[in-house]
Amino acid sequence: MNIHEYQAKALLRQYGAPVSDGRVVLKAEDAKTAAGEMDGPLWVVKAQIHAGGRGKGHFKEADAGEKGGVRLAKSVEEAAEETKKMLGRTLVTHQTGPAGKQVNRVYIEDGSGIARELYLALLVDRQTSRISFVCSTEGGMDIEEVAAHTPEKILSFSVDPATGYQPYHGRRIAYSLGLEGKQVKECVSLMALLYKAFVERDMEMLEINPLIVTDEGSLKVLDAKLGFDGNAMYRQPDILALRDETEEDPKELQASKYDLNYIALDGEIGCMVNGAGLAMATMDIIKLYGSEPANFLDVGGSATREKVTEAFKIITSDPNVKGILVNIFGGIMRCDIIAEGVVAAVKEVGLQVPLVVRLEGTNVDKGKEIINTSGLNVIAADNLSDAAEKIVKAVKG
Repeated sequence: MNIHEYQAKALLRQYGAPVSDGRVVLKAEDAKTAAGEMDGPLWVVKAQIHAGGRGKGHFKEADAGEKGGVRLAKSVEEAAEETKKMLGRTLVTHQTGPAGKQVNRVYIEDGSGIARELYLALLVDRQTSRISFVCSTEGGMDIEEVAAHTPEKILSFSVDPATGYQPYHGRRIAYSLGLEGKQVKECVSLMALLYKAFVERDMEMLEINPLIVTDEGSLKVLDAKLGFDGNAMYRQPDILALRDETEEDPKELQASKYDLNYIALDGEIGCMVNGAGLAMATMDIIKLYGSEPANFLDVGGSATREKVTEAFKIITSDPNVKGILVNIFGGIMRCDIIAEGVVAAVKEVGLQVPLVVRLEGTNVDKGKEIINTSGLNVIAADNLSDAAEKIVKAVKG
């Protein structure tokens, strides 16, 4: 689960992180009042969407030469005007894709004098199952670009959970970033509170880009992006309350309400599978036969008829889907339950595209009987390879 920049900064402020004073604006008429509550003389107006690259992005409705989603203002009136230009418009960045995202919130904060821009992140290292620090002197840039062209400028190391964060971790980061004097002490303290927040709040990622050295020589968190473990939100109700459903794919949002593991993709063949590994294999073999999956969908091992029906509805709601492959290997999940769900869903929403069903495992004969006697125009498959070949052939005409 992700949250907006202004929410991330408010959370980090609770832990003592140095962040600028700011106000979030939801309505254009509130912008002037919000900006007037800050000292100036420089204001920064930031579009709030769940995507990076806002400063380099562009609005779909923008005039030629208009600035992106992060703008400077030299007066309260100018800050209010820039806010009005952003709200309700669609911002396109390299992370949103060409469709972009609508800006429903704008964050106005005090400007900062910047002497240096640095990069810092904490994330979960899947290989070591430890929290890792990643830092670089090349702040303000995409870290992927830095890694590709100047990897020697990136320091990355993990923290042993037996010891947790220690001051020497902070000093190692400080020296790597070229900090000196009081900045080293500030870095040690800042890394400690960020690590504490990361653990206590069940984060998956904490990215600060840039972490700046101000004109006065102090460290400040100028931008922040936080990602949380969705499976841990039951113990983080205050974080869950920050969820902005307008930033999420409607299909993924609907799937989450039925405890379905669904991720929308850009392909043309919808997939309904039980088991994450089998779902990945199904997606791979669709690509092998020359097409692209439209989604990842794992209905799980304890799916009910209602859950399967809802999963089928979600797949068919995607206008890009030109064919559907149901691939079930029944262990805990019974094939007859899947078959009943598919039949119920087709009768409710209709079937406008080819459907290939491959069933194997528990109650497979009963499942096939339900499909075969349903009157549906279903293409049967004997195995995964056969299923993939048939659905790709049906979609390609």
